[in-house]
Amino acid sequence: MAVRVLPDFLINQIAAGEVVERPASVVKELVENALDAGADQIMIDVTDGGRTLISIIDNGCGMGRDDLSRAITRHATSKLPDDDLLNINFMGFRGEALPSIASVSDMTIDTYNGVDENGWQIDATTGEIRPSDWESGTRIRVQNLFAKTPARLKFLRGDRAEMMSVLDVVKRLAMARSDVGFTLNNKWRFPKDEDLLSRIESVMGDDVVGRMLEIDAVSRTNSGMKLSGYISEPTLRRASSVDQFLFVNGRPVKDKVLVGALRAAYMDVMHAREFPLCALYLTVPTNAVDVNVSPAKTEVHFLEPTHVRSFIIKTLRDRLAQTMVPPRVPERPMVMQAPVSAPRFDFGIRPDSFRVCDNIAPVVTPVFESHAPVVRVREDLPIVEECAPVVDVAPDMPLGRVVGQVGNKYIVAQNGDDMIIVDQHAAHERITYEKLRNNKIKTQPLLTPIVVNMRVEDVVAISSIADEMKKSGLHIGEFGEDAIAIFEKPADWDMNWGTVLQSIADEVRANGHSSGLNEKLHLKLANYACHHSVRAGQKLDLIQMDALLRDIERTERAGQCNHGRPVYKIIPISEIDTWFERL
Repeated sequence: MAVRVLPDFLINQIAAGEVVERPASVVKELVENALDAGADQIMIDVTDGGRTLISIIDNGCGMGRDDLSRAITRHATSKLPDDDLLNINFMGFRGEALPSIASVSDMTIDTYNGVDENGWQIDATTGEIRPSDWESGTRIRVQNLFAKTPARLKFLRGDRAEMMSVLDVVKRLAMARSDVGFTLNNKWRFPKDEDLLSRIESVMGDDVVGRMLEIDAVSRTNSGMKLSGYISEPTLRRASSVDQFLFVNGRPVKDKVLVGALRAAYMDVMHAREFPLCALYLTVPTNAVDVNVSPAKTEVHFLEPTHVRSFIIKTLRDRLAQTMVPPRVPERPMVMQAPVSAPRFDFGIRPDSFRVCDNIAPVVTPVFESHAPVVRVREDLPIVEECAPVVDVAPDMPLGRVVGQVGNKYIVAQNGDDMIIVDQHAAHERITYEKLRNNKIKTQPLLTPIVVNMRVEDVVAISSIADEMKKSGLHIGEFGEDAIAIFEKPADWDMNWGTVLQSIADEVRANGHSSGLNEKLHLKLANYACHHSVRAGQKLDLIQMDALLRDIERTERAGQCNHGRPVYKIIPISEIDTWFERL
């Protein structure tokens, strides 16, 4: 069979198969070009989900006649001034978008550069250029998408589904550039020069207001690597990753390294089937990341992915671990004795978590049989002025003073005009888990190593993360070219190590990293913490309830238990007033 060079129209259609997957792909390419042209206002109009018309209007720098004629030729670009593929500082760069789109649609471009006497219009099908009365920026109209390739047209989904894909693309670009105004079909508007938090609320919805945690960190090992943005409180989550916005050097991406790091950071505060919200902006030196990986420009390759992943995990975990109040060292020891008849629990509480005054009788008397006990004031003792603060809430007591217990399940407290409800089991579970996690993992050296036979490529994959596995208590090494030897393992871990190592190897080969062993460790600690914590239905006295509140205030990740359930709710009195129509 003879070798022949394909005609240009067919080459462009093949390129379009990589670049132009659906209408949303067209919108992404054209809006990115508008951003590269310096536009700060972009209007997008889409008809019939993009099949009939896609119109992009921007107020960027526009083009002259010569640039316009070159713009629709293959591999033409203004994004590589020094021909260095590792120094790309623009949103677009491949130089295939416009000719590829033109090969599968009817496309016209109107543009004006502010210098020529008039604007210019080009018909991308014929290449004809004529004067235009266009006065500012550029307008691109893409009509009859895939009409020239009917086989592609039939694979499009319904108009509504395609429209939602377009909206998702616009949202991601709007999150990338909060300084630019975007309008889609005159229905979805993202105003220019919004601060990032306002843009996040506009894109993600009103339920994120006041529930996003700010991130701002610089790598200690790589001064050029920085992470900024916002992540959600663990109790704010979605059923899918729809509200996860990840950016590398300002470019929206869907990268396995970043997604894996995000999942690992939330591992012990959120259920595996739930997803946190985020808008994270990673900045790395341009020579440390390759953005010219895929035609869709949604994937990147990092020069040192392990360092990137570790930096992100540590930064997010440190932010999630911040306590409500800083831990304090007791000034003097104090021994508190709960009533003999009361259930005893060791919360690991510091003795100075609360005060005892002489005018408070050391007895606890139940008000009602089903209710928590309350402290009775002895009438035969004078009230000491110095003891007034016992009733007040100290500044370092954000969960307030205990009022009582409801259903032997929830602790009710008050702080000013706020009512606080605490799930006693979830609170103690978090306290127990954090103590276990902060202790060094107990390991068991093996007299006879466990040898697991594996394929050569799996041995290489496992060996690449040997140091990371050692931190989880598993000391391994290569045993020839086709086997892994386990020399030390976490104590009391009896499992099918062949299956465990194979699943880890599969994950490393697919994603470049693995969180499988850490997830198993988390599950083991979480189960232990759950089974050794105060149960729902157990009656606590005031001293125990107050001690539990003081300890959870100084515990990391205190807002949720190991399974992602909330530990406490703070209800302002203004919200309570609405329940009773006191408006």
